[in-house]
Formats: sequence, C-alpha cells, structure tokens
Amino acid sequence: MLLYQPQEGYCYNSDSIFLYDFISSFTPRGRMLDVGAGCGVVGLLVARDHPKVRLEAVEKQDAFVQYASKNAEVNGIDYRVHHTDFLAFKDPEGFDYIVSNPPFYHEGASRSENEMVHTARYNLHLPIDAFISHAAKLLQAQGHLMLCYDPQQFAHLCAACERAKLRVVDVQFVHSKPDRNATLVMLHARKNSRSLMRVRPPIFAFDEDEFSAKSLQVYRDARTHSIKCTL
Repeated sequence: MLLYQPQEGYCYNSDSIFLYDFISSFTPRGRMLDVGAGCGVVGLLVARDHPKVRLEAVEKQDAFVQYASKNAEVNGIDYRVHHTDFLAFKDPEGFDYIVSNPPFYHEGASRSENEMVHTARYNLHLPIDAFISHAAKLLQAQGHLMLCYDPQQFAHLCAACERAKLRVVDVQFVHSKPDRNATLVMLHARKNSRSLMRVRPPIFAFDEDEFSAKSLQVYRDARTHSIKCTL
C-alpha cells in the first residue's frame, strides 16, 4: 500500500502496524470508524484486507484529512473522512467497529513543539475518558472498540471502559524485547458483552538485534510503502 505522509510533522510508526494486525485477527466486517486517522494507515490497511468493511474516519487536522483522502484514492479504497473533532462527531446509525491509535502521551512526557505532532501524540487533545465514553455512544449493540495505548495507563483505560459499559475482552502487550517492559498495549472492548478478559501472548518486536519473526510477518502483511511529501 502506497501511503503519502507529511514532509514534516507526525508520521505513523510500528504502533499503527501492530494495531492493524491486531484488528485484522478478528476478521472485521460492517461499518468501521477510524478515529484520529492521521494519514489513514490503520483503517486503510484493514479495509484493503477485509472487503466487507465499510470504512469511515474522523480527523480534525486539515493536513491529515488531505493525506488520508489522497491515500484512499491512490489505493482504490472507498472512504469517507469526517473533518471534525471526534467528541463533536455524531452519527445516527452507529458503527460495528471503532478503531483508533489515539494520542496517549501525558503532559509530563517529553513535549514536542510541532503543533501537528503535539495534537497527534498528547492525550489532552483527546482525553481517554471522554474518548471511550463517546465511542460507546457511537457503537451499535454488540459493537467493538479496538485501540492501542500506553501500557502504563492500562488500569485507567480499563476503568474508562467499565464506566462506559464496555467489557474489555482481549488484550495484548507489545515489548521491544523479552527482558523489557511493555511499550504498547492493544485492547479489544465490546458493548453488551459478558465475556472474561483474554490476555494474548505478548509480542516481542526484536529478537536480540534483529526483527522478530512476528514483526517480520506483520510488516510483510502490511506491505506499506511511505513517501513523505507536501500535498
């Protein structure tokens, strides 16, 4: 998949690629909303591999609306981008899936002075409680929420889901190496579910100094080719 990205500013990373793989493992179908789509990488990859997905997105940054729309066009994917803040977004029909790689850095983390990067990375632009609460309202009965987040905030994430009456049913942690702390958590929550949480085996991105077999498989499945440019 060819993906245009900004010449300067925020670009997607391995978090989005691992999230795409996580979402794909559930063989999604039906109406899907990608929240904070950026250049569109997560939703477009899922829609490419799962033709029964009807993809839409919400993105509030002007530049990313252009990049996501262009990337859908060049890859021949039917796509509608809603240019608005997610917390102001309304939809009467509801979605079967809401997916997102939301901003999850807190203000105590090392701060970027680039406005595009700051908006894409820091959770003050989309607080997790407000995000989960609004996502729950937009999901159909039995709908799915799938996202990745900072593992240090995992307890907060689960509590926000419980308050919104979403049951966390699948969790998977990503580590750079087996002896390192997790750097990412991927979560699947479901509306009106009574299932117990299933913790999947962890993903290790590296085997010593080389990509692990899992990382190689995920990147091979994604097959992305990125070009930085100005639209």
